[in-house]
Amino acid sequence: MDLKALISSLNDFASFSFAESWDNVGLLVEPNPPHTVNTLFLTNDLTEEVMEEVLQKKPDFILSYHPPIFRPMKRITWKTWKERLVIRALKNRIAIYSPHRAYDAAPQGVNNWLAKGFGVCNSRPMYPSKVPNYPVEGTHRVEFNIDHTQDLDKVISTVKAVSDFSVTSFSARTDDEEQIRISLNCSQQALVQVVAFLSNRQLYQKTEILSLEKPLLLHTGMGWLCTLDESLATMIKQIKRHLKLSHVHLALGVGKTLESQVKVVALCTGSGSSVLQGAEADLYLTGEMSHHDILDAASQGVSVILCEHSNTGGFLSDLRDMLSAHLENKVNIILSKTDRVPLQVV
Repeated sequence: MDLKALISSLNDFASFSFAESWDNVGLLVEPNPPHTVNTLFLTNDLTEEVMEEVLQKKPDFILSYHPPIFRPMKRITWKTWKERLVIRALKNRIAIYSPHRAYDAAPQGVNNWLAKGFGVCNSRPMYPSKVPNYPVEGTHRVEFNIDHTQDLDKVISTVKAVSDFSVTSFSARTDDEEQIRISLNCSQQALVQVVAFLSNRQLYQKTEILSLEKPLLLHTGMGWLCTLDESLATMIKQIKRHLKLSHVHLALGVGKTLESQVKVVALCTGSGSSVLQGAEADLYLTGEMSHHDILDAASQGVSVILCEHSNTGGFLSDLRDMLSAHLENKVNIILSKTDRVPLQVV
């Protein structure tokens, strides 16, 4: 499968736009084109140990859930392990790609997989994503009325010269007076010029400015809220079983016990402090949170379960099957056997 076609198909599976602005997703290392991908290597983290496995299995493409390149690199030398990963990938003509938060937000992604550990529950994203390719013209819509004293053709020609997009007009009645309503879309930059023009023509007092937003995706987004009715003790057992963990970290909310009922769970894979903060729930489930964020949640009666940042290995097996189906088995997908959670209990 051609590399560009594969990237396009992966973006159809989970759009890069689902990721957060600070994230580094998509194609991170590209071999000299053209590049054909026959084998895709799937891993949670791309470490040097995992790269050794990669070189033995000779894939053409690495999909690393966590981006091995996150902060900007000023040089590519053999000095640091991340620089060495890039050099070895390019030397062996292996592309590196990372979806990270895009896969968290996707309806078939990591958060959804984590919620499946609770069994049957109603779930929805806390912060829904927006439709990636919705044809919105401009960032703002400006609407204003003009009366018979204004030169309609001149007003329209002037705003058309300023506006980046469409301008429409239609009849409107205001205070029993027949007027013309002008509606136009424009960019943030053009908005200032439009407002200046309207102010000079004494039209600004009756102007409405609307911020244009893309429609929300109801089953896609950061953080998930799950509605159910189980005891905290039962929830802990379900989570440990789903993640195949012998233990999790628990902070009981003030006034709560293991027998307290949990009706709403707010969850976020990885580091969930910023996403979960202030969420109205009985339980927060995430990989890691700061000490003070845990204390804040507990003080409000919210219990917290932490299962370490990378304990989502079970998702990669599901992801392999989903990607195989999505790519119509045109690419052989293999799972890393050396990838592991960096922290262990000793």
